[in-house]
Amino acid sequence: MRKLYTVAVWILAAAVLVGFFPNGEEAALCDGVLRLHVIAASDSEEDQAVKLAVRDALLETVTPLVADCGDRDGAAAVLAANADLLRDCAVQTLADHGFDYGAQVLLGQEQYPTRTYESAALPAGEYLSLRVVLGEGDGQNWWCVLFPPLCIGSAADTESVCVEAGLTPGQYRLITGSEENVRYRVKFKLLEIFGEWFGKK
Repeated sequence: MRKLYTVAVWILAAAVLVGFFPNGEEAALCDGVLRLHVIAASDSEEDQAVKLAVRDALLETVTPLVADCGDRDGAAAVLAANADLLRDCAVQTLADHGFDYGAQVLLGQEQYPTRTYESAALPAGEYLSLRVVLGEGDGQNWWCVLFPPLCIGSAADTESVCVEAGLTPGQYRLITGSEENVRYRVKFKLLEIFGEWFGKK
């Protein structure tokens, strides 16, 4: 009887774990999303405040640039072609607020842990990212989903925007604050923990 109980527990545990492995939609999510990552120079109150000012200026600049992009790669190409413009935008915003430590703008793959942003959640993984590093980049960061444009408030119907950008309705629900979002956040975090465990072996 004890052996039967042990087997039943293992079967139940396996069933629960299988439910936490990514399905096709979740696994493909990294390939359809472009993230904006703004990293402050330090955690001082002043550096954190100017980080948000740079964020606002960048979003205002980026919005018209990616407005007509049909997919992530198209948006990435536009941003790469305008990297100098974006860097100048960040540097000018810093200067307007009395900071002269400069900024770097990098477009490339970046490894992220599980992250939440307002009503959005994304699993840990490697994402294409527009990374804006202010000064030494030693402070807390801010991120959002730049494409599809979930951090640009002009989109009235975010689901349509996401689907038009190539994401499935299921992937939209994974990212945004649906009734299942809490479950997905737990799932994403567990996957991250499992990855850390296996990565150390």
